[in-house]
Amino acid sequence: MATVMREDDLVPRKRSRLPVVCAFVLGVIALGFSFLLDCDRFTERVGLIAFCIMLEKSLFSMCLFAEEWIFHLKQRYRGQIMRTVEACFNRHLLILMFFIPVLLMRGDVSLSSEQLSTISLTCAVYMFSKSLLDLGPAPVEISEICEVRKMNVAHGLAWSFYTGYLRFVLPDLGGKVRTSTMMNLSSHRLHILLPLNAAAPNKPEDEDDHVVFHENLPELKLNRAGVRQRSYKNSVYKITGQNNETYYCVLEYATPLQTLYQMSQDRNAGFGERERKDQVLLFYRTLSQILENDTECRNHFRLVLINDEHTGESHYLSREIIQHLNQQQGEINMNPVQENLAHSLPEEFPDFHGAAAEDQMSSVPTLMFSVPGPLRSEPVETTDDYGQ
Repeated sequence: MATVMREDDLVPRKRSRLPVVCAFVLGVIALGFSFLLDCDRFTERVGLIAFCIMLEKSLFSMCLFAEEWIFHLKQRYRGQIMRTVEACFNRHLLILMFFIPVLLMRGDVSLSSEQLSTISLTCAVYMFSKSLLDLGPAPVEISEICEVRKMNVAHGLAWSFYTGYLRFVLPDLGGKVRTSTMMNLSSHRLHILLPLNAAAPNKPEDEDDHVVFHENLPELKLNRAGVRQRSYKNSVYKITGQNNETYYCVLEYATPLQTLYQMSQDRNAGFGERERKDQVLLFYRTLSQILENDTECRNHFRLVLINDEHTGESHYLSREIIQHLNQQQGEINMNPVQENLAHSLPEEFPDFHGAAAEDQMSSVPTLMFSVPGPLRSEPVETTDDYGQ
């Protein structure tokens, strides 16, 4: 599991549809108020205003099309005009723009010179505002678009970290631990350290002298991207607590964070400290979702999110790792089928564990339903307690 202490305080949640709901409710209120003020020409005015909005949007899309068609048709769209049109125009907007005038004409609504002047003036004001005042999307909207369409730097780095490294190393981790001479590990998971400031040192000892290298696990060698027998290996570290208790676990820093840190140090990247922290949190959330959805990796990792507010603390790293190790001792890992069924069963079905099991052995006959097993075999998962 990837649950981290203080996760709710650090990791941002996915954005909801609350702005859309609020906008819809406010629109209904505004429509009702307008209808009460002038109900005779309500339909005509709604159609006229809607047509103005869609016309001004379409006119600005034509300006975008001019740029793309004249300068970028070959390089960006391979000379295909339809691809250029689809990139510049919203098809739903075009359909509505031609559909509304038809309704107005069928309703015998004739546009006066004053109404035509209003349409023209509205379009002119919108064009000037768009070109001079930059009426673009708000930073929140841009951030939401990037997150929904997976366009952030963190999304690419998380998927690269998974596809190029973790999906090979994590399923093989149990076998390497079995063949290792170090069998008294406190946890058999790979602990991936993610500092919020993205500063990933080459040696954890440089951050905390209570975290000391112990040994390397056996190497995993694969042919990757033209490199024969590329080597992948993990390191076991000895962690010493405040009371001189010792722990052993496999840990390493997330190497993509070095990319984020170096980008924040380069002016050409346009990547400041604030953006770097946001991307680290998004990297954590994305990587956690990817690994949790992979049944072969789910129970073989632990993401350790490290807050960078540790000025003056010399043993903050060992303290965080020990907290995660102690937290894992009380966890029970379930396979995907059992976990999904446990969440899907209603509250009327009793719990068949612990004290509830005694109630099931009473003299009153009850119906007990067994959990159906899959017809096809599921991937076998190992847990931290397999050695027991």
